[in-house]
Amino acid sequence: MPLLLRNIALAPGESEEHLKELLLRRFALVDEDILWWRVVRKGIDARKKSQLKVIYTVEFAPADECSFLAKHGDQPDLAVVAAEIAPSFPALRSDKKIYIVGAGPAGLFAAIRLADYGLTATILERGKPVDERLRDVQAFWSGGRLDPESNVQFGEGGAGTFSDGKLTTRLRDPNITYILEKLAQFGAPAEIRYLAKPHIGTDQLRGVVAAIRHHLEQKGFAVCFNQRLSDLACSGDRLTGLVVNDRDERPCDLLVLAPGHSARDTYAMLLRRQVQMVQKPFAVGLRVEHPQQLISQIQFGTNIHPQLPPADYALTYNNPTTHRSAYSFCMCPGGVVVAAASEEGGVVTNGMSNHLRNSPYANSALVVGVSGDDFGGSHPLAGIEFQRRLESTAYLAGGSDYRAPAQNLLAFLSGKEGGMANSTYRPGVREAELASILPAYVVDTLREGIRSFERRMRGFITAEATLIGTETRTSAPVRILRGSDLQSVSLTGLYPVGEGAGYAGGIMSAALDGVRVADAIALTMCDK
Repeated sequence: MPLLLRNIALAPGESEEHLKELLLRRFALVDEDILWWRVVRKGIDARKKSQLKVIYTVEFAPADECSFLAKHGDQPDLAVVAAEIAPSFPALRSDKKIYIVGAGPAGLFAAIRLADYGLTATILERGKPVDERLRDVQAFWSGGRLDPESNVQFGEGGAGTFSDGKLTTRLRDPNITYILEKLAQFGAPAEIRYLAKPHIGTDQLRGVVAAIRHHLEQKGFAVCFNQRLSDLACSGDRLTGLVVNDRDERPCDLLVLAPGHSARDTYAMLLRRQVQMVQKPFAVGLRVEHPQQLISQIQFGTNIHPQLPPADYALTYNNPTTHRSAYSFCMCPGGVVVAAASEEGGVVTNGMSNHLRNSPYANSALVVGVSGDDFGGSHPLAGIEFQRRLESTAYLAGGSDYRAPAQNLLAFLSGKEGGMANSTYRPGVREAELASILPAYVVDTLREGIRSFERRMRGFITAEATLIGTETRTSAPVRILRGSDLQSVSLTGLYPVGEGAGYAGGIMSAALDGVRVADAIALTMCDK
């Protein structure tokens, strides 16, 4: 049985080939005593900036396991690898008409998992294939027209396609390994299997998404683009069919609904069909942009080894009186700020990085949590109208041409004019007073939070930083209620899934939810 050795430290830039030497030296072994070894975890320990370390966990197999454990089994940082039970996929057959709406991570991984069982489905995506979508997005960023059906939010791969491609999650789930292995199989960097903070990058993620589509087509799936779900057909409390593009009626027995957090028309349609949903808290704020060199110096010290990756950060602040929190979100080292609107007349910001994270700038959302009390009503879609108001206000402040309102960080904190607002945001920024486009409680909490962040990261407050508005699409403003069988509580046959359904927050958690729903569907077929 393999063993794990944790907390092996190398200096930045030191060859990973030295890991085996350290392993042998630790236990007074020779080459022949180890059958094989591999890295299973890699992270950076920056607690002491003068002594930065790269920390590894290594899995290895001793030639004589019994003898090795008898001699070294009580050593710290040594553990026996728990035996992983490979997922079992009984071959299933079904004549049920299964549809998956949405080709983001939740929809795609639901499809991948169904294919493992030998099942097939039809995937409907309202946007375009990833290459065509890229052309539309780049045209918009260059000052062209916003396509409401092909943009940063809608199209093959979902919103995560134009992001940093982070694969981190707080969830503990055995399917994390399954998802990372699948992504690597489809072209993601092999290092995602062991990095403490794995990411793919938007440039490589686009190729991964296309490879997944080709795989599914080879498995018998139909992948259809420019197909917007516009209505449902029901018989009592059971789903019987779909309406696509307002006219095309199709019979449907099971619908995996993975719409993404910006499918506002889909939410409205579900409400008309009396599908139960509730408001869900989310967060709004601004995106901050710093020179990446500055962030790396704050985190790693002034003497930065060239082989260290661009530094990131995660910051939180809670006001003990108001109980409002400000925090960093979707931090993109070596990235750019991008326009992420999906509706005309609104400005939305997001962050994006390529795999190499080689932009000279770092950006992150700085946001404040909001909930039903802030939305102005108890209507399930009140959070959407709250988002729209902020996005419309930002659109006007930016000049009504999709430029984003922006302000120097020092000027925002002082409430006075001053400093230049420079940003990578495309199609450009216009200097504006950002306190005027957000609710006062968001502005006050952000200002308090930023000052708190400075105490954690000396140098965070600087004239070199710019704030860009607005960040409103942090997560879904709605949760579509589902039961223990993962079906809608009000419509049998409907499986809400992923971030857009209110059950995930990022690529990895959305993919995990897609796998979970696919397993639930397979279970119903195994029982028959």
